[in-house]
Amino acid sequence: MIWTVGTTLTILLYFVMLFFVVVLYPFDNKKRRFVHAQCFWWSDAVLALNPYWKIRVSGLENINKKKTYVVVSNHQSLADIVVIYQTKMQFKWVAKDDLFRVPVLGWELSLAKHIRLERGDFSSIKHVYRHAAEWLRCGMSVLFFPEGTRSETGAMRDFQNGAFKLAIKEKVPVLPIYLDGTGNAIPKGSWLFRKASCRLKVLPAIDTAKFKAADFAALKDIVRAQLEFAARE
Repeated sequence: MIWTVGTTLTILLYFVMLFFVVVLYPFDNKKRRFVHAQCFWWSDAVLALNPYWKIRVSGLENINKKKTYVVVSNHQSLADIVVIYQTKMQFKWVAKDDLFRVPVLGWELSLAKHIRLERGDFSSIKHVYRHAAEWLRCGMSVLFFPEGTRSETGAMRDFQNGAFKLAIKEKVPVLPIYLDGTGNAIPKGSWLFRKASCRLKVLPAIDTAKFKAADFAALKDIVRAQLEFAARE
């Protein structure tokens, strides 16, 4: 029943997004802000109609809608996608090629102009960071999962360096987001919904203006420490 409701909402979302792509093409084709914003009601509906998930959201006051961020979050499951839209932020995901191949969901990622990463392809990685930099320069935040893949245990995996190098290079603040419980909501390797108490906490942004290019590891450690502290709260 839950999958039926979720699938129906996701298919509806696709057609709504497609409608606004066509109707607003002369006005919103570059950034697709209004198209992206359709995911907000979708997230609200999926969470409201799912009796198995309870979610707590905090720290939204740390988001300045007038600023551009490199958003960094830990990654536990597919449920992260639903939950992060509760921030009501404008951003572009960096998503693996596998997701773009999923019917309906992948089409929606393309319609919203999210960033496609082909796993194991070095040229694709270079393209991702070039594309991400272009978005940041035109005032669009970019969201990274620096672990690279979902955690199977809930414990954070090692962070990759790219998001932090990019934030320093573009002089854009890093906005850490901590997710908890989503790994239980849809466990890795499973498509089954389970009972879960999920938490999303937006942490204060970290200014990168004083960081030099060689300081990316220090920035990475600061962000990771803040996320680990949030995990203990």
